[in-house]
Amino acid sequence: MNNLTELKGHWNETKGKLKQKFASLTDDDVLLVEGKQDEMLGRLQTKLGKTKDELHKLISEL
Repeated sequence: MNNLTELKGHWNETKGKLKQKFASLTDDDVLLVEGKQDEMLGRLQTKLGKTKDELHKLISEL
């Protein structure tokens, strides 16, 4: 995954792409709150059945 600052800068676009790719995701699943990035990634891991590394790769490829 790109660095956190870059991710935050493009998060609206990225979360839209994630929600298109995985229709089961809700706005709460992709909510990026300052200091709670790990919590969001944990929700995505649980919902999508992916490892943290798989999520980082998936997000960086969007």
